[in-house]
Amino acid sequence: MLAGMKKQPAKLSAREVFARNLRRARRLRETTQEALSLEAGVSRPYVGSLERGATNVSIDNMGRLADALRVPLRDLVDPDKFTDLDEG
Repeated sequence: MLAGMKKQPAKLSAREVFARNLRRARRLRETTQEALSLEAGVSRPYVGSLERGATNVSIDNMGRLADALRVPLRDLVDPDKFTDLDEG
């Protein structure tokens, strides 16, 4: 790499953006996967697989999860949303 040039972070796929934002939004609300799954009407393992980016999600389930988290759906698909939060 040339001196002074910074390596660009890898661009996340839409699924990875959704996974990251879902996890971070849930943690901001200080709720568990179990509580989120009950509120959204989906299973806890499904929420976990979404947060890991292992499963594709339907637009209907995206809406249910956004409603359950009380965030606009656009926040869950915005690659610039929640980027200032620590992943820890």
